[in-house]
Amino acid sequence: MPGRNQLLTTPPYSVEQALKRVGSNLRLARVRRKLTIEDVAEKIGTGRRAVMDAEKGKASTGAGVYAALLWAYGLLPAFEELADPLKDAEGIALASRGEKQRVRKSGELDNDF
Repeated sequence: MPGRNQLLTTPPYSVEQALKRVGSNLRLARVRRKLTIEDVAEKIGTGRRAVMDAEKGKASTGAGVYAALLWAYGLLPAFEELADPLKDAEGIALASRGEKQRVRKSGELDNDF
């Protein structure tokens, strides 16, 4: 049986803190819109527990729940901006160094399985 994903139980400290901030901000967005947890859960098609876990910043909460909550609050454009490859300054800098487009092992392939 495969082991439990350690990222879900003990994420790196900076990841844990970022998730807590996101969760806190999601809760604030819900409260400002005068929505209950039940209202939001129904709107995004999930249960109360998923919304509560997202607002607590739990790492085990699926990314889809976080994205759906952002959609429910009209904040999805901010989420989409994160996925914009043109805003990835570090990635653009690395690519401009002329590195290969594809990453492959050097040398010949072997049949050692």
